[in-house]
Amino acid sequence: MTPPAPRPAMDAQPPQDLTAYAIAHGLAVSGARPSLVSYVKQIWGRRHFITTFATAKLTAQYSQAKMGQVWQVMTPLLNAAVYYFIFGILMNTKRGIPDFLPWLVCGVFIWSFTSQSIMAGTRSLTSNMGLVRALHFPRASLPIAYAIQQLQQLLFSMGALVVILAFCGEYPKKSWLLAVPALLLQSVFNTGLSMIMARITSRAPDIAQLMPFILRTWMYTSGVMWSIDKVLNKDHLPHLVVLGLQCNPAAVYIDLMRFALVDSFTASDLPPHVWIVAVVWALVAGVGGFIYFWKAEESYGRG
Repeated sequence: MTPPAPRPAMDAQPPQDLTAYAIAHGLAVSGARPSLVSYVKQIWGRRHFITTFATAKLTAQYSQAKMGQVWQVMTPLLNAAVYYFIFGILMNTKRGIPDFLPWLVCGVFIWSFTSQSIMAGTRSLTSNMGLVRALHFPRASLPIAYAIQQLQQLLFSMGALVVILAFCGEYPKKSWLLAVPALLLQSVFNTGLSMIMARITSRAPDIAQLMPFILRTWMYTSGVMWSIDKVLNKDHLPHLVVLGLQCNPAAVYIDLMRFALVDSFTASDLPPHVWIVAVVWALVAGVGGFIYFWKAEESYGRG
């Protein structure tokens, strides 16, 4: 009869240095945050997933509506019509602004791009928590995908904007090429803010309920339907208020698009050093937002 195998000693001690023990046996912490360089490589490796996810979300957004994707253009146009009636006609803010209609539509479309990107990013993690908990992938893929979705929607809307500009006598010219770098900088800015809000909302979901009020306040200070330049000509404003209005990132990107597309909006209507301000905002929000989101990578979907 074979004797039973000896039982391990009950007083066997665990290894003192657990980290060294794990490394020696090829073990790693599940869901641990990778290095920043590795994280960027992971994002790039999933670029096809990100763009496909964004396109699928855009396609499904109006799938239940009979008019379907037409609402991608109709929604900003209806917003512009409402603002034109209220601010342009009833409040007469169009006084002294040449080409008020294309000027207003540019502001509405570009502001909608920023506000909707932030709102989508705010809910990008909380509305996809099942996906976050089920699969291992860089979580920044979600707010980036939602920002790309909003960029795709803006490009659809730009077709309607071109028609409105042509109706008002604004035809393609070399200055329209400036819209490309302006939109690229704004896209980086929007994506960075989306990632910042995604991290904040993952820990404090109630923030999502406050965002519409915050964004509405921001809109009214961004010159979407009234001219900041005319307000700044008044002497009673404190210097800090003037500086804040001039450096407001939403207003900066709106002004750049108006400068590119609307003939009557000239360089004299732009705030000082506008391109430098636009680049700085894109770098601060884009790079800072990405790092801020990455630092909490291991906490998303837990707790």
